[in-house]
Amino acid sequence: MQNITFDSQNRTNMKNNDWKERLNVVYSTNPDYSYEREDSEEQVSLEASRQKLRVQLDRKNRGGKVVTLVTGFVGTENDLKELGKLLKSKCGVGGSAKDGEIIVQGDFKQKVLELLKKEGYTQTKPVG
Repeated sequence: MQNITFDSQNRTNMKNNDWKERLNVVYSTNPDYSYEREDSEEQVSLEASRQKLRVQLDRKNRGGKVVTLVTGFVGTENDLKELGKLLKSKCGVGGSAKDGEIIVQGDFKQKVLELLKKEGYTQTKPVG
């Protein structure tokens, strides 16, 4: 009976100690070891009027193709992707939104500037 109780407690501890949450830990010989994970703070998006976005044309590492690059976004990845989706659909082209920057394929610098100002991003400036 004692083995069953220990076994059920062990299973409970195993559920709480999920391996996906401790990918960078190689091995621990301590039976009472409890992995403490870092709680990453969710970044809060600044309101549109406080964002200091920069819009520029870029050709580097793109095989000579021109892209419109929007940098300086401060906020969550979802808000960045939502803004990128809006810009890409209004320009009618593809692109991507990641790592705090939005890439719109083609030379749409003026159109992107106008769209951002219309959406409330008043501190947006062209670069270059």
